[in-house]
Amino acid sequence: MNRRKAMTTEKARTVRQEGHDDAHLFALEIGLGRDYRNDPQAKKDVIDPSGDAHSVKSGQKRWQLFLYNRSRFLSDDGFMALNGIGYLLVHCLDVFPPNYEDYIKDPETTKNRLRTPMRELKDRFQRKALLRAFLMKSIFNGGEVNYLTILFEDKFHVFLNTEVVQVMAENFEIINSKARREGEFDDQKVLFRYKDNNVSELEVRHDSPTHYLQILFVMNIKPAIGLLFEKIQLTSGQSQN
Repeated sequence: MNRRKAMTTEKARTVRQEGHDDAHLFALEIGLGRDYRNDPQAKKDVIDPSGDAHSVKSGQKRWQLFLYNRSRFLSDDGFMALNGIGYLLVHCLDVFPPNYEDYIKDPETTKNRLRTPMRELKDRFQRKALLRAFLMKSIFNGGEVNYLTILFEDKFHVFLNTEVVQVMAENFEIINSKARREGEFDDQKVLFRYKDNNVSELEVRHDSPTHYLQILFVMNIKPAIGLLFEKIQLTSGQSQN
């Protein structure tokens, strides 16, 4: 069984509110005031006076880049056009029984089946052009969002989408997860690593009836910020007090 505790509804609501608060703070920092606009249904947290869109991130542990079910991938041309990546993500979901009750009767069989598409995903991501396209889609909705804006140590750091994608694609080591405890299975996730740290993780949510059969892609904050700060030169225009 999955040992990770599912996030409570109240905790999820708190995280979302903190995200809205940070986006509003950034809007005020760049002088939007009453003109602050965002798109709550997309990754555009703030649209600046130049018309450019920002995805504003903060927090203490990790960012959720997406949490999508099967129908989302099948209906999203951006994922389905990624040279088989979209279909492999759907395949990861299709190895599971359609309902959680059937899954928990025999999780071992399903986890063994999951190993094949997870290994195939890892192999596909070795292609730098394909990895860049996947990251651009996942973080910036295919380029619809122009900047990743991070609140870190009371400053906003603004990174251009193409620089973020290029740095990550060039520096990630991409592997599958390995079992660490008795009863666990290899190849249940795709890990995007830098200097022996997991920067991003791609997995199937199957830990409860509420979160069953969804693909979760997250980015761990500290190693992600460390990579960007190390590889992208900061200027006064990228950090605002």
